[in-house]
Amino acid sequence: MICDSFDIDISKIKTPCFITDERFLRKNGEILRDVQNKTGCKILLAQKAFSMFSTYPILREYLAGTTASGLYEARLGREEFGGEVHIFSPAYSYSDMPEICSVADHIVFNTLSQWQQHKDIVKKSTRNISCGIRVNPEYAEVETELYNPCIPGSRMGCRADSFTEELFDGLEGIHFHTMCEQNSDVLERTLPYVIEKFDTYLRKCKWVNFGGGHHITRADYDIEKLIGCIRLIQDKYGIQVYLEPGEAIALNAGYLVTTVLDFANNGMPVAILDASAACHMPDVLEMPYRPHIIGSGRSCEKAYTYRLGGNTCLAGDIIGDYSFDKPLKAGDKLILCDMAIYSMVKTNTFNGMPLPDIALHRENGTIEIIKSFTYEDFKCRLS
Repeated sequence: MICDSFDIDISKIKTPCFITDERFLRKNGEILRDVQNKTGCKILLAQKAFSMFSTYPILREYLAGTTASGLYEARLGREEFGGEVHIFSPAYSYSDMPEICSVADHIVFNTLSQWQQHKDIVKKSTRNISCGIRVNPEYAEVETELYNPCIPGSRMGCRADSFTEELFDGLEGIHFHTMCEQNSDVLERTLPYVIEKFDTYLRKCKWVNFGGGHHITRADYDIEKLIGCIRLIQDKYGIQVYLEPGEAIALNAGYLVTTVLDFANNGMPVAILDASAACHMPDVLEMPYRPHIIGSGRSCEKAYTYRLGGNTCLAGDIIGDYSFDKPLKAGDKLILCDMAIYSMVKTNTFNGMPLPDIALHRENGTIEIIKSFTYEDFKCRLS
């Protein structure tokens, strides 16, 4: 999404700074609530993508709860969001399981052996906990292997050939997560594999979780097809359907504001910023992902092209090549789009880089600085 309609006054913002826009969180929330109202499914916030808990009072108006990738996220969901708390992890430690049982409503195990190891602890809990298993339907359309949970040798989920009724006994749900930033046509093509391989066990379930990767709030997303997929499973098995997108909840709802510090020239102009790909938006290097910058074009599309780089010693700390109508100068502020998801949760202090401030743009136009970081935040992580 090109977001050149940016209308937030950043003149007094100290950079680098993440800004989340309440208006777009609510816009996304309304879409997700409508899907729930039309189908009876439940949509959860996957906190691995967006954990800005100061916005949880907003999001809980639209969502059924949260899902976590470990104990700390589960605690955060219980303490700050409320609603249902679900958790999945590739493996749980014995030491964490009692506390997980104190906060989680659903626990999804990655292997049947993990369920066998921990089921007695779960059963001793005084809380009503529903347990499920993550499955690998051996089908996915994720092109980047780093994000594909169904590649050969994957550590994610159980294949059908590992199931027996005895090992499944006591489980109430099946969870599959095979998608990444994809439309509902991919889900439509995935469901037949899930049904074919796990039909016997789905018939014993109370719920099924479609996982994440559903770009429901993207402009071109086919919501009616998603609704059809949900109803297909509901009608066939009579069970509760869950979805747990992360990106869809805060898609296009956040920005990273950064300042140009200086320039270098090694065959082309290079602008050095006070933000870093390596420290503040690792997905730019890992995914790889090219964030749109307000007022920019691709390389050579506009009159002045620059390579934008971070202020660390990593030679590859490069955001990308961008062009502008006018020459950049030191002190210029650049606004990177779609930075609410996966950026704040992945920030780090490599090289002693300061963490960006975190701000919330309210519906009334005010900007609230939620969190500012200092040297102590860097120091206290290390000893």
